[in-house]
Amino acid sequence: MRLIGIGDNVVDRYPALGTMFPGGNAVNVAVYARRAGARTAYLGVTGDDEAGHAIRRALRAEGVDTGGVRTSPGPNAWAEIGLVDGDRVFQGASDGVSRFRLTDAQIAGLAVHDIVHTAYSGSLIEQVPRIARHTRVSFDFSHQRDAPWAPDLVPHLYLAAFSGTGLDDGQIRELLAQAAARGAQWTLVTRGRDGAWLSDGATVWRQPAQPVEAVDTLGAGDAFIGTLLAALADGADPRPPLAAAAAAAAAACRAHGGFGHGVPLEPPEPVGPVRPPRPAARTLGIGPARGSRPHPSTI
Repeated sequence: MRLIGIGDNVVDRYPALGTMFPGGNAVNVAVYARRAGARTAYLGVTGDDEAGHAIRRALRAEGVDTGGVRTSPGPNAWAEIGLVDGDRVFQGASDGVSRFRLTDAQIAGLAVHDIVHTAYSGSLIEQVPRIARHTRVSFDFSHQRDAPWAPDLVPHLYLAAFSGTGLDDGQIRELLAQAAARGAQWTLVTRGRDGAWLSDGATVWRQPAQPVEAVDTLGAGDAFIGTLLAALADGADPRPPLAAAAAAAAAACRAHGGFGHGVPLEPPEPVGPVRPPRPAARTLGIGPARGSRPHPSTI
């Protein structure tokens, strides 16, 4: 199975550890899918600083194809991370040089991959419908269930992934039903220590989380998605892929960073204003009725 992660990359900065780790949703998913046996690649823009070098080195070390990575003059994207009882807390971030749009040729070329994975945190929301004309698309909404662009995106998706932290069982079933009704082939809702739910619109599977003494939860959801995608595309019983995904997520919690490869922390060089910490999650559905248009991507 061939998977390509497209969009955000970042170095996660841990001031308390004096270390930064390569990461970002699209990077992490590509790495964990590769560890699960898929042939993977990453397409995105890295900076020409040490942070950008660290990301490119880590991807190559993990066997992820970096032929689609462009290095741009300027600082790599970064996020500052704090830890509270092992749970990561975002304390600020900068997009650096990471924002981009795919060219027509790049979109057409994605047809060689079985799955494209991207996320709300990248810059490609507006281009997802075009990508989906060429291959299957996995998209991680995280907590952005009620974003105005969400409803129109769901019909184009092979896998729609959401964070269900704070939702009760009834709300999760409603979210799964809404996504299936809008056209998603698979819908995943992850709930951290409360496990995950997966649905194909007809059946719902529940996967318990594996007990773990968490050192750092950063990247656990991405580990779950990447591992699941590596096996789900084969069309087999989803229960073994779910169990493998839960094991990968638990393993990710036992170490700092998204997937390791830490390097000494260097002072950040933000481009423009530093983004504040992410707001608290909202607990509504997947947005208003159809008719809303995805917002233009920031370039």
